[in-house]
Amino acid sequence: MIGTAAAIFLLGNGRIMGASGIIGGLVDRSGLSNWQERAAFLAALVVVPALMLPLYNVEVKTNITDNLALVVAAGLLVGIGTRLANGCTSGHGVCGISRFSLRGMVSTVFYLLAGGIAMVLFRHVLGVI
Repeated sequence: MIGTAAAIFLLGNGRIMGASGIIGGLVDRSGLSNWQERAAFLAALVVVPALMLPLYNVEVKTNITDNLALVVAAGLLVGIGTRLANGCTSGHGVCGISRFSLRGMVSTVFYLLAGGIAMVLFRHVLGVI
């Protein structure tokens, strides 16, 4: 579904669909010229999966921790990482790789490596998760 949304966004707007860029443009106010489009995209990120859930008739299981501080820290680290990389996995991974972008491919490899290292560190070394 993300790939289809990325293709529609690119064909309809001529721009790459990167969730962090869409959110970032609202937060730092650089995207106020098309805030309605950005807000609609973010609303769809929440609403569409909720609407699709009854069609699949499956139980949703997550492995999220009950440790709120850890969830907040993880969110902040992801936010910092997306700013440092000028994008997130939806922009670099889905859109970048599909366009054969070397930058997108390299960024995606580093996202996956950083996620793996973080899991080993937090789960096995620190025992937090």
